[in-house]
Amino acid sequence: MSGDLQALGRAVKQAQYRHHRALDSRLAAVGTTLAQWDAMRAIARNPGSTARALAEETFQTEQAFGTLAGRLVARGLIERTSGRGRAIEHHLTAAGKKVLAAGNKVADAVLTDSFAALSTAERGTLLNLLQRIGTSD
Repeated sequence: MSGDLQALGRAVKQAQYRHHRALDSRLAAVGTTLAQWDAMRAIARNPGSTARALAEETFQTEQAFGTLAGRLVARGLIERTSGRGRAIEHHLTAAGKKVLAAGNKVADAVLTDSFAALSTAERGTLLNLLQRIGTSD
């Protein structure tokens, strides 16, 4: 049984690794990295969010997200503004929205290719199963 579970865990990790490599490689052509695109995607989904919330959304530490956000600000892709109390809110700039849109096209192409062997129903089943184990504690 443990061998089957380890094989399953490895297969999930292998698929993730393959996605990350393909995305990183192809996102470079539109002027971003996987980490930057993911951060902009999180900001677009949650405009005005704090670094803490965005770090959690992107599976990073708050410090790592802050460093990444600083690079995005320097490139003119996001802006940080004062929020309630000491909170700093994050928003995409017009340039950030353009890079995000280009990155989304890249991601859609990579993931379409990756999941092409699965039917629509199989993709739905896989998504449901991964979401079920991803939210269990």
